[in-house]
Amino acid sequence: MTPELTALTLAALLQGLQFLLFSILAQRQVGPKYAASPRDQKRELTGYAGRAQRALQNHFEALILFGIAAGVVTFADQGNALTGACALVYLGARVLYVPAYLFGWTPWRSLIWAMGFAATMILLIAALT
Repeated sequence: MTPELTALTLAALLQGLQFLLFSILAQRQVGPKYAASPRDQKRELTGYAGRAQRALQNHFEALILFGIAAGVVTFADQGNALTGACALVYLGARVLYVPAYLFGWTPWRSLIWAMGFAATMILLIAALT
C-alpha cells in the first residue's frame, strides 16, 4: 500500500475513534433516554461534547479533500517522497487536532488545522505535475 493510502486508512480509523469519543461524551451530556430517542427536540451540545462534535465534523470535511488527494496521487502514480511526507503531516495534524479542539489550544488548533490543509493542497498540486 502506498504511504498516501496508508495515511488515508489510518485517518479513517481515527475518524471512527473520534465518532466513538463524541458518542460517549454526547450521551453523558444528554442522557441515554434522549440518545435512544428519535431526537425530535434538538439539544445543543456544550463543553467537551460540543467540541468533540465540531472536531468530528471538521474531520469529515477534511477527509473528503484528503481522500481525493490520496486517491489521485495513487491512481496517477505520482507518489514520491514529498507526497508521502505530506500524507504523514496530514495524519499527524488530524491526530493533534482532536486534543487541540477538545482542550481549546489557541492558536495551536488553527495552526494544526492549517498544516493538514496545506499538506492536502500540496498533495493535489503534486498530482498535477
